[in-house]
Amino acid sequence: MRVEQAVYRDAILPEHQGNPLIEALPPKLPWEEVMEVFSHYPEYSEEIADHPDSLVRDEYLNRIEEIRQPLTDYQMCFRAVERAIKKGYSTKNPLTPTTAQYLHYLVDERPDIEPRTGFFEPKGDGLTLIGDSGVGKTSMVEQVLGYFPNVIEHRAYQGKSLVLTKQVVWIKVDCPSNSSVRDLCEEILSTLDLTLDREKTKPAGTIGALIRQLEQCIKVSFLGMLVIDEMQNLQFKRTGGENNLLRFLHRLVNKLGVPLFFVANPPFDVSLVKELKAARRAESGYHHTMSVLGRKSVSWNAFVEQLWNYQWTKVYTELSDELNDALHRLSVGNIDMASRTYREAQRLVIGSQDERITVATLESGNQVACGLSRQTNEVKELRDELVLPKGKKRKVRKAEKTAVIKVDKTGDITKPQHPEFASQLIELLGAVDLHSRIEDPDLFQQAADAENPLQYLRRKGVLQDDPLSELS
Repeated sequence: MRVEQAVYRDAILPEHQGNPLIEALPPKLPWEEVMEVFSHYPEYSEEIADHPDSLVRDEYLNRIEEIRQPLTDYQMCFRAVERAIKKGYSTKNPLTPTTAQYLHYLVDERPDIEPRTGFFEPKGDGLTLIGDSGVGKTSMVEQVLGYFPNVIEHRAYQGKSLVLTKQVVWIKVDCPSNSSVRDLCEEILSTLDLTLDREKTKPAGTIGALIRQLEQCIKVSFLGMLVIDEMQNLQFKRTGGENNLLRFLHRLVNKLGVPLFFVANPPFDVSLVKELKAARRAESGYHHTMSVLGRKSVSWNAFVEQLWNYQWTKVYTELSDELNDALHRLSVGNIDMASRTYREAQRLVIGSQDERITVATLESGNQVACGLSRQTNEVKELRDELVLPKGKKRKVRKAEKTAVIKVDKTGDITKPQHPEFASQLIELLGAVDLHSRIEDPDLFQQAADAENPLQYLRRKGVLQDDPLSELS
């Protein structure tokens, strides 16, 4: 909850000047500066990558969840919200007789006496954002709304007293699963109470009285925008016609001039299309369908480049086209799935002998982090425990535990799979004097020229018919 004292700045449009509701809003800034506000990159702590305790490095992987990377969709959404709030406030200047009449009388009960500044004319837009779960819809909405304070406190404006003390810029609620008007009204009332830090309002007994009660609370709080999430819960009657809840929400726009921002998963767009009037209102200020990111898109590559910086493995693996392609394929361009895949891929190899990130590592990380998302039947569990044929776990003595060498179990055939050879093989992979270690570099060429190549290799001692005898 962010509460700020009003700081008034001259409005850009002449018709907005002298309106404290608009002049108290954050100033209009270039998009580059807004992006800096939206961005959040937690501290990387490079020295932690060399920490000897794998549990410490594992803990730092949680910071990946805190990354906030503004995408190209953000700009249009932010500007639409900014415009809608100002437009809604443009006819509610608290210094005018128009607003005084608007506050004093119920919407349908105002007198015919017109104030000298005219009757109140609502200017509320409808905004709609559609997108599958995980595409970054919620992150975008939260960051856009978070740019504006929840509440602005007013005292006096240019030496004039105001009828308002607190201005609620926005609130966000969820659409009730049963599409109940009463449930939504009570949720909005409760959220307004919490936002204004006041005692809980007792809801009126009947629907009609409850709606009038809510309308009055919305008016006196000077609500700038109502955001309703989970709108896919909206249900239409089988007999056809507009849903009662939707009619109520449109009343808020048409009578009170409160902008509505619908946030939903599909098939909410299909529900809106059923009603032309509803669709027209819902897209009057902004409509966007947020989808997964394409592999070649600017947003995807900018996101992955930032994400890849947060790597707490012993050896830093450079981002290659192959790894980028694999991450996109596994996450289907879904940034939430990509973050979880990358995080769990690191978790699987941290503490092993070879902590490189490979395609196979990403695949295993995706299987652990996104098994349900990808509708797989089983999520492979990676353990270092030995299991006896009867299914009983073998008890390992403490002395044995300290001797166990963790190796990569992600199915990556480019990495050592046996602890007894792991350290030697990893050492060879990084060796720079490999050529000088080979005693006879032409051995296999010589064997190819021999009459019996296999016999030749046996005599040289490099081919064993019974290798297990060497280990007994």
